[in-house]
Amino acid sequence: MYDGRKGSSSPFEQTVHLLAAASAAAEARLAERLAGRDTTRDHLSALEALARLGPHARPDLAARLPLGPTAAARVIGDLLAAGLVQSFFVQIGGRHEVMTITAAGQEALERLHDDVSSVQDDLLSALTRGERSQLNALLRRVCATSARDPRPVPAPRRPSDRRTERERGRRTGRTTQQDIGNGAGGNPGEAAATEPDGAAAGGGQSGA
Repeated sequence: MYDGRKGSSSPFEQTVHLLAAASAAAEARLAERLAGRDTTRDHLSALEALARLGPHARPDLAARLPLGPTAAARVIGDLLAAGLVQSFFVQIGGRHEVMTITAAGQEALERLHDDVSSVQDDLLSALTRGERSQLNALLRRVCATSARDPRPVPAPRRPSDRRTERERGRRTGRTTQQDIGNGAGGNPGEAAATEPDGAAAGGGQSGA
């Protein structure tokens, strides 16, 4: 049973739901602001990783992005084409491509951080300066706790993946959740209508 003493009296306003809603609102506002610079959250994440943690091998930088290999390669390629990052090769146990942020990339990152600050001011406009500081401190503690026990983030599923799953389900006789949503396998009457005549007859004889 929901315990209202832990927060709001409504179970639909538990903190975890509010965090998710606030996160979605922040991401939507940020995406809109970044789109004006022909940039995405993933471009920002890659630049931040290089600025904070230093040079990365190309596969390591791609692994920091919540994307598949092709999409991550496209993000890195965008940054290279814009001159915001550069690459060079090193010979350490083999030939490796290393990515590093450029001076232009640092300047672009500062502008993007200004955009992030503007989004934050808009989202938290109802809070006082003290409340914003308190919220920031509390969220840092929450993030530190979650970082100690991370959960794997599932990769985005492509339409082709769902199509393959449905085809595999048909071959093995299993019904996928999407098939059920589309009405496949969810109507017993339809199953009876497609049952072979012999099977139906056999069922009637055994019941006699």
